[in-house]
Amino acid sequence: MTIENILFDISDALRYPVLILAVVALIVVICEVGSLLAEIRRRRVRSVARTEHAVDLARDALAAGDRATALRAVTSVGFNDAMNDALKAIVEQRGRPDSANRIAKRLAEYDYRQVKRLERTRILVRMGPALGLMGTLIPLSPALAALGDGDINRLTDDLRVAFSVTVAGLLVGAIAFAVSLTRDRMYDQDYSDVEYVNAQLVGGPQPTALHTHPRQSVGLESTAEKLSAGPQA
Repeated sequence: MTIENILFDISDALRYPVLILAVVALIVVICEVGSLLAEIRRRRVRSVARTEHAVDLARDALAAGDRATALRAVTSVGFNDAMNDALKAIVEQRGRPDSANRIAKRLAEYDYRQVKRLERTRILVRMGPALGLMGTLIPLSPALAALGDGDINRLTDDLRVAFSVTVAGLLVGAIAFAVSLTRDRMYDQDYSDVEYVNAQLVGGPQPTALHTHPRQSVGLESTAEKLSAGPQA
């Protein structure tokens, strides 16, 4: 058995797994779109005035020693469990020894949870086109063999599969890219709100250095810049 035959057997064995993964990726990205729409709907009530009002209520409650009311006030501007946990930590750690470092750690954990949430679609940004390319190239080998044998029916079927998977893979990548950018913007706004609450209730410098979404690691910013720049002379 030659190396060429080994590679051909590996490629042929990957045909159906790649097709299945392409379908699964398409289903996952559709579910992510639905989840994103739900997140956008929850954030329709977001406003700076609403956040400021919640902070004022929390500050007054803390001044009166009513920590429970302060917790309810700050969590009223939270949009997910991770954000609520960070807001609660700010109120609970306020006034305790070494509170600045404790709150900074909670905010870092919140940021990491948000990045982890973003990783779902960021993976699909690369995986979708990769599956599309693999799903295109794998059927081409038997298609060319069918062409040599004069089997037009098999040639047609293989080419239909190849181009269909290409479209599906590119669709997954495009949708995942849009979802990732939209979520990244929303989560930046959420983190800004949490930082504001921390600055108003606790004071001191805001731990902005902790907010480090690795956009460049997945090519989101670089891709967007290339699209906006257009063809270069």
